[in-house]
Amino acid sequence: MTARLPVIFIVGPTAVGKSAVAAALAEKINAEIISCDAMQVYREAGIVSDKPAPLLRARVAHHLIDVVSVKEEFSVARYRALAAAAVADIHARGKVPLITGGSGMYMMVLLDGIFEGAADPVVRAALETEDPAARYAELMRVDPAAAAMIKPGDTRRIVRALEVFRSTGVPISVQQKTRAGFWGQYDVRVFGLERPRAELYRRVEARVEDMFRAGLVAEVRFLLSLPLSSTGARIIGLPEIKGVLDGSYDVDRAKYLIKLHTRHYVKRQMTWFRKDKRVAWLMLGPQEAPGVTADRLVEKLKGS
Repeated sequence: MTARLPVIFIVGPTAVGKSAVAAALAEKINAEIISCDAMQVYREAGIVSDKPAPLLRARVAHHLIDVVSVKEEFSVARYRALAAAAVADIHARGKVPLITGGSGMYMMVLLDGIFEGAADPVVRAALETEDPAARYAELMRVDPAAAAMIKPGDTRRIVRALEVFRSTGVPISVQQKTRAGFWGQYDVRVFGLERPRAELYRRVEARVEDMFRAGLVAEVRFLLSLPLSSTGARIIGLPEIKGVLDGSYDVDRAKYLIKLHTRHYVKRQMTWFRKDKRVAWLMLGPQEAPGVTADRLVEKLKGS
């Protein structure tokens, strides 16, 4: 039986130190890095998305950074397709794909796949004109499993579920079980980096200060001058800086808000990652160098 090709993930919350650790590990195991970050795909968003430093990107090849403009829509499905192609390309050149980032949704669609299903604009248009109560009643009748997971007021998901059923005759809840991802296809290892919460928050605050010194306000002013796509407009930090630009409050208030909202984001990230029992966690020491963490990961990989 042929051994499955390796794919390694390094995930964790914002500011934990993933980029530096991933670069150090990549150099030790002949790997190339694939970004698993929903904001780093945008070319114009450099400071606000906290992309890996140029020095790291010069040391190790990085993929899926700067792939689209903030003026373009970018979906989870498109990310998955690009990441899958990058994995295949890296394997073909005899190297190891090392997927690194803090987007739990992106990690999930890579590990478990994504359901795209049938799309029929005519069916969808007809559904959108129907009575909401009747739509939900139909969903409960034809796909009770999906109805149990969708709130009656969630029009988008109800219409989507009925669109799939009417187009194919098969409930969306059944079709979703057939999706396939990297898990089972490759020899996947998923590592999560963590730090004590107080230390992590200190790192978050220091990062925010660094972003402002690097020119965050000017970058966001430029971004807001562009015709942002609906996905580009969701870049973290834009609303807080907009308040400075329109005179609602000063820079200190913006710093406070970004630090606060980033801490909340860290909590959401950890909640997401903690739910996935495939993640093997490493607690990092206060002064632990990235190379030391990489050595610890190498030992864990050898022991697998």
